[in-house]
Amino acid sequence: QLQLVESGGGLVQPGGSLRLSCAASGFTLDSYAIGWFRQAPGKEREGVSCISRSGGSTNYADSVKGRFTISRDNAKNTVYLEMNSLKPEDTAIYYCAVGSSYGYYSCRKSVHEYDYWGQGTQVTVSS
Repeated sequence: QLQLVESGGGLVQPGGSLRLSCAASGFTLDSYAIGWFRQAPGKEREGVSCISRSGGSTNYADSVKGRFTISRDNAKNTVYLEMNSLKPEDTAIYYCAVGSSYGYYSCRKSVHEYDYWGQGTQVTVSS
């Protein structure tokens, strides 16, 4: 059974940090670009970051540049999103997804270009 499972979300104070994990079972993540997305209540799902199959190309939303870092550990079949200096506006459900249409060195943060999604993990930034 193919599964993507996000974990690592929770409640954190402004300025704090979290590391989200996206673990795959039933297939290997290193064959795909992986994206992280988020959806806040009443808002559309938006792209946060992505990482290419090679791992050498990454892309970030302007709102998270310099604060978030995406990485992949193919040996663990897991992609991470390190989130620092968190702000209340980062509060959302965070999803990871597989992008099968990208070449080895590319990715984009377009929601509609991702095929398979995890169930999401809640991140709440509040004092």
